[in-house]
Amino acid sequence: MRAGFVAVVGRPNAGKSTLLNHLVGEKLAMVSKKAQATRKRMNIIVMHDNAQIIFVDTPGLHEKEKLLNRFMLEEALKAIGDADLILFISPVTDSLEEYERFLQRIEKKGTPHIVLLSKIDQASNEKILAKIAEYSRYQDRFLALIPYSVKKNVGREQLLDEIVKHLPEHPWLYDPEILTTENIRDIYRELIREALFEKLSEEIPYESDVVIDRVEEGEELDRVYATIITEKETQKRMIIGNRGESIRRLGAHARKLMEAFAGKKIYLDLHVVVRKGWSKNRKNLEEIGYIF
Repeated sequence: MRAGFVAVVGRPNAGKSTLLNHLVGEKLAMVSKKAQATRKRMNIIVMHDNAQIIFVDTPGLHEKEKLLNRFMLEEALKAIGDADLILFISPVTDSLEEYERFLQRIEKKGTPHIVLLSKIDQASNEKILAKIAEYSRYQDRFLALIPYSVKKNVGREQLLDEIVKHLPEHPWLYDPEILTTENIRDIYRELIREALFEKLSEEIPYESDVVIDRVEEGEELDRVYATIITEKETQKRMIIGNRGESIRRLGAHARKLMEAFAGKKIYLDLHVVVRKGWSKNRKNLEEIGYIF
């Protein structure tokens, strides 16, 4: 038996959450086309052969001064520090600059890593081969380089086989039936945040967050009461919209995501409040769940 933690890292919007949902076969991690949507670590568990792989989804590696962004970077660095193995996600269209910065970050840690060349469906075979050739000058630094496409379902078995080879021999850490260590409240929160990113303009999702006030679970229906926190009154008005049209649209999309996950009906009650400067205030961040 083998078991271990694999930190999944890369630049913002590299496709980490999409990859993990593909590996586990369920929609668990928040996905958005906008960068820096993932804010906290999330454990996603995949069983393969006689091994339990605990993937740790992380915020994108980036440098910004805002307190929330510093928390996100710390989350990624903690995951790297605690991992048995690192999976570095690099879209095939990227230069090697992000990878070179990543090598500098892990230089003193000594944690082995695999490079996953993602989104290969977006490039010709010639460009894929050229990118692999570029990485060859660092071949003494990584364990393996694996081309991967979620859309074409290419690379999954090869990646899991490679990861298992490098995990420590250890009894499984969790019940093999569970897919994530997250509780239902946290998953519902992330799905509402995903709806925020999908349905609202650029600024608002980054200056907003979601608190789950209460969940009443039933066999056929879950009742979820949630509050959207934002920075400004103008943003609150935009989230609510003219006669509540925007928040109804947002709520309908969030319910659809939540019902697809839960496999049952969802009653969703959404409210919006203003907390000026919440993303720059440590106490506010910790009240929302960002523990430094």
